[in-house]
Amino acid sequence: MLPPCTTPLYDQVCLQASRLTTNRYSTSFSLGIRSLDKPFRDSIYALYGFVRFADEIVDSFHGHNQLDLLNRFEADTWAAISEGISLNPILHSFQRVINHFNIDHQLVRQFLHSMRLDLSPQEYDQALYEEYILGSAEVVGLMCLKVFCKGDQAEYEKLTPPAMRLGSAFQKINFLRDLQADRKNLGRTYFPQLADKEFNETTKKTIEADIQLDFDAGYQGILALPKGCRLGVYVAYVYYLELFRKIRKIQAQEIENQRVRISDAKKMRLLISCILKHKFNFI
Repeated sequence: MLPPCTTPLYDQVCLQASRLTTNRYSTSFSLGIRSLDKPFRDSIYALYGFVRFADEIVDSFHGHNQLDLLNRFEADTWAAISEGISLNPILHSFQRVINHFNIDHQLVRQFLHSMRLDLSPQEYDQALYEEYILGSAEVVGLMCLKVFCKGDQAEYEKLTPPAMRLGSAFQKINFLRDLQADRKNLGRTYFPQLADKEFNETTKKTIEADIQLDFDAGYQGILALPKGCRLGVYVAYVYYLELFRKIRKIQAQEIENQRVRISDAKKMRLLISCILKHKFNFI
């Protein structure tokens, strides 16, 4: 539970904005967060709200000056963290988590750096690809891990590598799922394997093998998480694993013509399965 920062009512209103943002933008993460023990939920909502707004700036606001918007968002973020308050409800909730859990500011910088990379076309070689994934996904996992470990630095350091691998797997699956929109609508090709090659079965299998390694490493970290947050992270893992399985069954040429998704009904069935496994200590 986060301590009061301004007035209880204002803090609550800001958290409601973060919760609403999460629920409207992501069914998968919303269900995952609801599967966490109650003390963890508000902090993860606050982190997701911040990440979602930054991502929205670079992905969606094409009729506006996106660079100016991101510059202002970043300046307001640092002001909120420094002053311990913001009239932007998303940033107010975010700074409460950053300051309360003493989250390394470098993680925030790396995330915002990756968002800046999305503002212009990039040639992603292996080094830049890894740099982008670090900032866009892995550091977000580390922010969440800081919350889950509740100040236990030894546990945080032990779980850092698998948390990063899990974030990496999620992001790479997003790249595959959004391949059509990223390449055709946004001019982005993240996978370095596609820099000078077509997306075919060979490159698809190479990318999938890399994702599987990340998934395997990330799963081991889930098993070592504190019990109060293990189910929530496992739910997100299972959703992404199911999405990955669907993608693997589709031919390369079809991936570029559709956006693979999991139905809400399927998500609910997966959620029930996860709850039962957790209840009987299978995870």
